[in-house]
Amino acid sequence: MTHPSTRLRSGVVAALTTALLAVPAAGGAAGSLPPAAPAVEQPSPSPSGDEVRELTPAVRRQLDAAVQRVMREANVPGVTVGVWTPDRGAYVKSFGVADRNTGRAMTPNLSMRIGSETKTFTVTALLELVDQGRIGLDDTIGQYVEGVPNGDRITLRQLAGMRSGLFNYSEDEGFFKALTSDPYRPFTPRQLLDYAFRHPVLFQPGEKFSYCNTNLILLGLVVERISGRSLADYINDTILDPAGLDHTLFPTGSEFPTPHAQGYTDQTATGRVEDAADWNPSWGWAAGAMISRLGDLRVWARTVATGQLPNGDRLISPALQKERLTTPSTPIPGSGYGLGIFDVQGWIGHNGSLPGYESLTVHLPSVQATLVVVLNTDIDHRGQEPSTLFGNAITKIISPDHVFDLPAQPAAR
Repeated sequence: MTHPSTRLRSGVVAALTTALLAVPAAGGAAGSLPPAAPAVEQPSPSPSGDEVRELTPAVRRQLDAAVQRVMREANVPGVTVGVWTPDRGAYVKSFGVADRNTGRAMTPNLSMRIGSETKTFTVTALLELVDQGRIGLDDTIGQYVEGVPNGDRITLRQLAGMRSGLFNYSEDEGFFKALTSDPYRPFTPRQLLDYAFRHPVLFQPGEKFSYCNTNLILLGLVVERISGRSLADYINDTILDPAGLDHTLFPTGSEFPTPHAQGYTDQTATGRVEDAADWNPSWGWAAGAMISRLGDLRVWARTVATGQLPNGDRLISPALQKERLTTPSTPIPGSGYGLGIFDVQGWIGHNGSLPGYESLTVHLPSVQATLVVVLNTDIDHRGQEPSTLFGNAITKIISPDHVFDLPAQPAAR
């Protein structure tokens, strides 16, 4: 059986570790769910394209059936799905429960932990500093953080593109034991790096792709050093406020805005399923600690894929955005990973996983279509993350020429 620590990746490409996205997997199956609450549909303006199907009543029924099928098969308590296109309609709907104990229904307005989608914000913060001329992507990490193995050779670009060769701290046995023995404890960035740096490098910088949360911890420290501010404050003031993401935050502890969904995980010391809503996400920090809502993620999907704010201003310069979206291939066919962002069959964005929660936020620029999925479990189904199963099932219906497909692969140990 795969050791739980191989999934403690706080999101994306967890399968991309030489796969794409997530957190620890200790075995154990979710208990039986209470009767599903009725689906809750929220009317939404339809924010173009020949490559996505028109969201007719018949297509909506297909989406309902596909989402409910994945829920049953993967034993997902609750999920909310949003699909938006400029001229072919929109679909926003919640299914199941946000709280198994009370039967409270899942709804589109709930705050959710978004795991590795945090990486898109941290790398955006880094790119803003590059745009300002305060740092360079080809600077080495050793110029900013001491004690990094190969620090005089690993560049900021290689860190953001998951090609550093550093060991992923969330794969360390000692880290897994520390986290699961007390999931409410805080971790500092330096403590996280210590878990990584006790291991030899996996390969030389730039040699290949390997998904690694350690990279983002280092980039978070760079942002703090150059900006002179905490990462949370910098992201809030230079990204969240300009983008109008009023329900997105970088928590400094275990705070979780209400209303939020409870989150169910088997990433525990015993492997039993527990509610992780109040666990401290500091272990994910710049790699996976953030919180958001469906509506904000809809806005962010387009913003991060285009570098353009909703008001038309640029968040990232066109030249740097082009560099960001240069996505060398990964071990997964049809996918590439750029600077803190991936491209899977044309869908640009990121997925995320933290104990109890998973998410998927992607944009299809060719037709300006956006897909967001948020759910309240991170328990795999036959080696697949539920968020990927939903993304695959939905895109098979709405964009059959652009099917989101991230087959699970063994995580690096």
